[in-house]
Amino acid sequence: MKPFDYRHPADAAAAVRTVAADPDAVYLGGGTNLVDHLKLGVAEPDLVVGVTDLLPAEIEELGGGALRIGAGVSNSELAAHPRVREWFPVLSQALLSGASGQLRNMATTGGNPLQRTRCVYFQDVTTPCNKRTPGSGCSAIGGWTRYHAILGASDQCIAVHPSDMAVAMAALDAQVRVLGPDGERIIPFTDLHRLPGDTPERDTVLEHGELITAIDLPAQTIARRSAYRKVRDRASYAFALVSVAAALDVKDGVIADARIAFGGVAHKPWRAHRAEEALRGAAASDSSYRAAADAELADARPAEGLEGGNAFKIPLLRRTLTATLRDLAREDA
Repeated sequence: MKPFDYRHPADAAAAVRTVAADPDAVYLGGGTNLVDHLKLGVAEPDLVVGVTDLLPAEIEELGGGALRIGAGVSNSELAAHPRVREWFPVLSQALLSGASGQLRNMATTGGNPLQRTRCVYFQDVTTPCNKRTPGSGCSAIGGWTRYHAILGASDQCIAVHPSDMAVAMAALDAQVRVLGPDGERIIPFTDLHRLPGDTPERDTVLEHGELITAIDLPAQTIARRSAYRKVRDRASYAFALVSVAAALDVKDGVIADARIAFGGVAHKPWRAHRAEEALRGAAASDSSYRAAADAELADARPAEGLEGGNAFKIPLLRRTLTATLRDLAREDA
């Protein structure tokens, strides 16, 4: 591990000023991702700035069924909160499907969306990786691709975003509150993360020094009928091969509205706008659900590689979406 300086400013504004002034500074929240990267040599900052206890750690009701979640709220606290479980069950389920209880106790609402890919080549500093070292190449292309992207990838990077919580947040139209050197701004959650394009080293649209302070969940009746389904290689403590966050509103056997996001398939949590559009006004049936999946997967490009690549993700995601929506429609009946 490369030696670094550590600072703990008096408040969030001071932390922002400190990081913004040093291009080699990073924030340290719960540390569940950064500490691993420090040990592996993936991250080599000159300065680490601790912020966990500087950020709001409350869940505030904003009225009408909306919530504001402080960036310092732990994943365990968020998953267990009665309003989250009642109003946004998809979020609670997504959080509980991620990591272990010990890690959820440490991980925070502000840090979870900013965790970096678990691509084995990104975490192995002996291999080329455009995300870690721009211009060095992508070892995953033609390599071990079982966990890699089928949507939105580029010839620079085929890694996926690992967060479960972020998939639910994308489906819920969450809003991210960010504090930077020039003040506060709000970013729609679906715009927070980037596709790799020619700059895969940039995971998000955040500027250097910007700090997530809270995430707002807007009031939405549809979210009360929602679910998260994660398909993985083992029953716990594993990242998604594919996952689906969905909310469904069915009236008299017809789909009035839907909210859908996918995980495990792209460089960012993938909001499935095409699938949503295909579902609205359609019959609540397996054929409609499969057609919606096919609409979203029309541009899917599986990656060839060792052990057969990841083309299996296309039928797997179609079946996962169908099963999730079928169960939600039964609850609405």
